[in-house]
Amino acid sequence: MSNGEKTDRLGNHVSIKTGKLDANSSSEDGIYPFFTCSREPLSISSYSYDCECVLIAGNGDLNVKYYKGKFDAYQRTYIIESLNKNKLQTKFLYYFMEKNIGKLRDLSIGGIIKYIKLGNLTELSIPLFDFNKQQQIATTLDKASELIALRKKQLEELDALAESMFYDTFGDPVKNEKGWDVDILKNFGKVSTGNTPSREEKKYYNDSYIEWIKSDNIMDEYMLLSQAKEYLSEEGSLKGRIAESGSILMTCIAGSLKSIGTVGVADRDVAFNQQINAIYPCKKVEKLYLYSMLKHSKRHIQSYASNGMKHLLNKSTLESIYFPYPPLSLQTRFASIIEKIEEQKALAKKALQESEDLFQRLMQDLFKPD
Repeated sequence: MSNGEKTDRLGNHVSIKTGKLDANSSSEDGIYPFFTCSREPLSISSYSYDCECVLIAGNGDLNVKYYKGKFDAYQRTYIIESLNKNKLQTKFLYYFMEKNIGKLRDLSIGGIIKYIKLGNLTELSIPLFDFNKQQQIATTLDKASELIALRKKQLEELDALAESMFYDTFGDPVKNEKGWDVDILKNFGKVSTGNTPSREEKKYYNDSYIEWIKSDNIMDEYMLLSQAKEYLSEEGSLKGRIAESGSILMTCIAGSLKSIGTVGVADRDVAFNQQINAIYPCKKVEKLYLYSMLKHSKRHIQSYASNGMKHLLNKSTLESIYFPYPPLSLQTRFASIIEKIEEQKALAKKALQESEDLFQRLMQDLFKPD
């Protein structure tokens, strides 16, 4: 590196230890954070550490966190402290680790649950920027992170507004305390189960004709289906099922019960697999009302699923569940308000993506040598 800047192995500049507790050591009424391998910390009533550090989830999600204060940690969580904070600033170290998390994921080993070894951390090559440059990098990335957090908060507030509008207008769809008429889902629209063309026939799959949607593309987000990674060919689409734009897709087969009943609205024509049911709203129901009502009835819907290696909510059972049917005029007024909220959400999502892209560009540029 130029200007006398060098790199060195991370292990020469930090101390690394792991937590000592089992994942079930958390307590809901705890006052200290308990860091596990999940992105969000749990709570715990006691603490073993009081320091400024970087925490790396040693298995599973392999995420990076920064924390300063009292906490405790799961036994597969790495706790990394700078040996000399005048030479290696902890926030700079955090962003360096965040930049290298992809490399750590590539180095992870194991079967179903991947994990990283201590040596994967100690042997990372870290740039030895002077303290002022470290401070500048950390400050710049802090500001970019704050912008991302602001965008996410905007989305959360818009989601909360939409939810409030639904409950204020219609009440709880399961309790139906406002006494609306009820009807079975079959009378709200046609229900169709997806299909998977034979995997042995390579001609049914390609990368161009129509997106092949699976349950992990559905995320309880209106007009948001994440981009599919597979496509059906034109011949494959004849063997599959096509959901037209505007249809509501629901996960009905899943390994986890909490995934059953997850809904999303197709904002384009897509093919969908057998783990999904598509609901085509009829003229007597507003699509946005039906989507919102199903979303807020998720636990009720899950109660109809069968148990086993996989949880299943079959088409006939789904069609037979009763839901409230308020006056169409009220549904229409509700839908017009939600459409405006969704328009604002679309703008906020675009701004969030731009902020995240900016953060990644800054990460690449700021760690380059002068």
